Amino acid sequence: MAGLAVNVDHIATLREVRGVSYPDPVAAAVLAELAGADGIVVHLRDDRRHIQDRDVRILRKVVQTKLILEMASTTGMLGIALDIKPDLVTLVPERREELTTEGGLDLVVHKTIVTETISTLQNSGIPVSIFIDPDPEQLKLAHQANANMVEIHTGAFCDATTSKKRNHAFRKIVDAVKLAHKLRLGVNAGHGICYKTIKAFKGLKEIDEFSIGHSIVSRASLVGMERAVREMLALVKEL
Repeated sequence: MAGLAVNVDHIATLREVRGVSYPDPVAAAVLAELAGADGIVVHLRDDRRHIQDRDVRILRKVVQTKLILEMASTTGMLGIALDIKPDLVTLVPERREELTTEGGLDLVVHKTIVTETISTLQNSGIPVSIFIDPDPEQLKLAHQANANMVEIHTGAFCDATTSKKRNHAFRKIVDAVKLAHKLRLGVNAGHGICYKTIKAFKGLKEIDEFSIGHSIVSRASLVGMERAVREMLALVKEL
């Protein structure tokens, strides 16, 4: 059965938009774990728009399952990761002008630096995943870069506005997941998955874990973090 890693970035977004000390993403992470989450995800961005360095350091001490750090492949972020030593690093693309991560990391362009980052992290005992689009070429390059796993970008499917676009996007995800599994890469999936779209993944057993944040945090604002996580976990268990 696939696991569920809960991204608590947008708890921090609520805090930062008001410039106050609450709500606390660390508290949200604790509640998510109590509800049964298999991991906690945070993206420490260069512009520090939500998660802060202090959050990551406290989470490293508090998280009991596994801490997944999403980050850009930069020297500064590499130093932080080597210091904090998360259980997994997921390398992601990052642009200051984007609202959220808009697509997968392009390994055709960034393979050299990504490969170096992966090697450095792995030499310190930190496994590495790469957030990539469901594209065969990108998957093969991730394998060549010696990544431990990949996280398949599911945004095109989740955000599709027509059934034709939705079906086409999902077929690409299915093909990518199966190819990644064939290449013996761990397979995670995430971006835009909500309580409705998660149901489409039923029977896709090659996925090891779903990384979900915005929909859970949005639901949590109405019913509480623990209930929101339990409801998503129940849907994941049905897949």
